[in-house]
Amino acid sequence: MPNHLSILGIIHTAISVIAISVALYALLRDGRINPMNGRGRWYIFLTVVTCLTALPIMKTGHFTQAHALAVIVLVVVPLAVYTPSFKLLGKSAAYIQVFLMSLTLFFSFIPAIVETLTRLPISSPIAGGPDSPAIQMGLMILVILFVTGVSYQFFRIWSRGKKAKGDNTVGLA
Repeated sequence: MPNHLSILGIIHTAISVIAISVALYALLRDGRINPMNGRGRWYIFLTVVTCLTALPIMKTGHFTQAHALAVIVLVVVPLAVYTPSFKLLGKSAAYIQVFLMSLTLFFSFIPAIVETLTRLPISSPIAGGPDSPAIQMGLMILVILFVTGVSYQFFRIWSRGKKAKGDNTVGLA
């Protein structure tokens, strides 16, 4: 079977897989994608390159929802990075930053799921299009993982705040 990806499509795909891998590693290692450490910076760089290489890819010949997601990610990344510098946000800045960084990963996974399921296996793709039940199930699982992951990260921020305050309350045993 011939490969239906252009050279740019292959480069874009390779970079996006690396970006997602770095993000997942950061989540496992740090419990979040921290834009201030090396893993976070690499994720941001690779994600921006992924978005920029996505824009000229037009298999349908026009701007698509995947292009819109790339533009949204390009807007959200700097908002996430600079959220802590907005002093009026106070303590909520940490929560907003975690949410926004996770949102960029969530948005990156949407076209990854759609493209993977409509292209693989090459001889007989799992899904025929974005409305396919397999894709809808994949996206539903993605939403559940996103909500669960962000909730866990919020809990970690909250519990670190409680420890920092020296909360010595004893829970029920």
